[in-house]
Amino acid sequence: MCGITGIFDLREHRPINRALLEAMNQTQFHRGPDEGGVHLEPGVGLAHRRLSIIDLSSGQQPLFNEDETVVVTYNGEIYNFPELTKELQQAGHQFRTHCDTEVIVHAWEEWGEACVDRFRGMFAFGLWDRNRQTLFLARDRLGIKPLYYSLLPNDQFIFASELKALMAHPDLPRELDAQAIEDYFAYGYVPEPRSIFRSVQKLPPAHLLNLRHGQRDLPAPRAYWDVPFSALPRIDEAEAAEALVDCLREAVKIRQIAEVPLGAFLSGGVDSSAVVAMMAGLSPDPVRTCSIAFADPAYDESRYAQQVAQRYQTDHYQEQVDSDDFALLDRLGDLYDEPFADSSALPTYRVCELARRKVVVALSGDGGDENLAGYRRYRHHQAEERLRRPLPLGLRRPLFGALGHWYPKADWAPRIFRAKTTFQALARDSVEGYFQGVSILRDELRSKLFSPNFRRELQGYNAVEVLRQHAASAPTDHPLSLVQYLDMKTYLPGDILTKVDRASMAHALEVRVPILDHRLVEWISGLPPDLKLRGGEGKYLFKKAMEPYLPNDILYRRKKGFAVPVSEWFRGPLRDSLREKVLGQRMVDVGLFDMDYLNQLVKQHTTGQRDHSAPLWSLIMFDAFLSR
Repeated sequence: MCGITGIFDLREHRPINRALLEAMNQTQFHRGPDEGGVHLEPGVGLAHRRLSIIDLSSGQQPLFNEDETVVVTYNGEIYNFPELTKELQQAGHQFRTHCDTEVIVHAWEEWGEACVDRFRGMFAFGLWDRNRQTLFLARDRLGIKPLYYSLLPNDQFIFASELKALMAHPDLPRELDAQAIEDYFAYGYVPEPRSIFRSVQKLPPAHLLNLRHGQRDLPAPRAYWDVPFSALPRIDEAEAAEALVDCLREAVKIRQIAEVPLGAFLSGGVDSSAVVAMMAGLSPDPVRTCSIAFADPAYDESRYAQQVAQRYQTDHYQEQVDSDDFALLDRLGDLYDEPFADSSALPTYRVCELARRKVVVALSGDGGDENLAGYRRYRHHQAEERLRRPLPLGLRRPLFGALGHWYPKADWAPRIFRAKTTFQALARDSVEGYFQGVSILRDELRSKLFSPNFRRELQGYNAVEVLRQHAASAPTDHPLSLVQYLDMKTYLPGDILTKVDRASMAHALEVRVPILDHRLVEWISGLPPDLKLRGGEGKYLFKKAMEPYLPNDILYRRKKGFAVPVSEWFRGPLRDSLREKVLGQRMVDVGLFDMDYLNQLVKQHTTGQRDHSAPLWSLIMFDAFLSR
């Protein structure tokens, strides 16, 4: 895994400032500590930080074609590069290395933009073609690898793996994006294509961008792939389970190519355990596995990881994280650059830290919940949809909207009496209902959170529009498939994959995600929805398929997630820090918040009246961003 950086003069061939490009590149040293490289020519500068995984002795970047008219800086792994190399050699291309990077320049020469259709893997790259005077940027289909970019006021285009590299450029405008702030306090992250700055965008997953010298305007990125959700030919359950195992095994196998120590994360959950089971069946040597234990038994699942490790005789490494391991709070602002409110970033950082002591590459089980319908919220959404379906929205909205408004909020009461949330959900359409279910702060609470001036600046914008835009182009209208699709476009790249990328790269660790192999994703998307969620059981087919490989108490226990005791921290050891950060002068000065409401949130939480841990964590992480 690596870090990439580039400067491209859109207007003319002005010289690129080498010292500035190197400074931008150096901010990403952690992504590639093995070596760095720079290429300069009039109007173009490409830079690279390398973490050596394949072809350790060569493969330095930026890397060229035979006559050095095409050059690339690239972050990722293309797993089918051996097959592509043979095909390109047969077409007359000459290779000087044995690494996957060189495939990109020759594939561009042979197929142009369509080269990305041939790549199987995770990638983000910038490629300069001198003959065509073209800069070509592309990002992998699921958004495993990041890519930020900006067009500066002086018509220079800059791009990088992380926002911090762009922030090293003195001409980058740093005005906050009001809509991105609204999105952040709804989702807990800033969804693509926005960033926290108005001047910076993220290249969305499965998109490419083609720039030419002399262009006056920045073109819009173009999509080259989407999750199809096209129904497969009729298949019975047993055949589907067998095919699923075969597809997963093959996706794992191609991700075990490396010339450095390789292992896997093992949380004890279904997804990581399934990946380890497949790895064990493919390797003659014990699989290296890594997991962390929590001192608090309410959050600890290490015994399940141990159970899988013992079954497959893995070389297992485990460390315990103290329940009060909040020393990383100040580190997160530097790590993520933008506000990022997923508190599981803390244990993710620790497990990456542990893994890097033993391996350079780790396979993970990320993507299983989105792909195979594992989240509990999918079950809740299905239940709400069954209630919505009999009545049209025009009738539901006024009727249940009024009931939701007047019915008292009763979080303390038995579930049967907590009807307010249900009434509110029934008054909404499907997308809006799902949005409220995944929001950290629902609409009425975000309205209270923001100052009157900031609400006016939003001009009526609501973060639900992110989901609405994706829903409008979704290839499915099935209630379950639709919300899976929405998560694959938002939560998966914006939260899950961002969290893992930054935490792993902070330790120069490459993480590979076989369950997000795009061929596997395409195949699973075509399965009947009731093979994914049946009778309240998420990942139904996956669990059935894994029964010969994993014990039932791994497959069918209640999912815990990678949680930390934030609520208890804010009432105990972090109580003073919470007040200092959420109610401090920095938050006053930024002018975005209603400070009286922030004070109410802190008071209600610290006195035990309400659990506001999620919104308070998002506020602390926003303060961490401001502090930079």
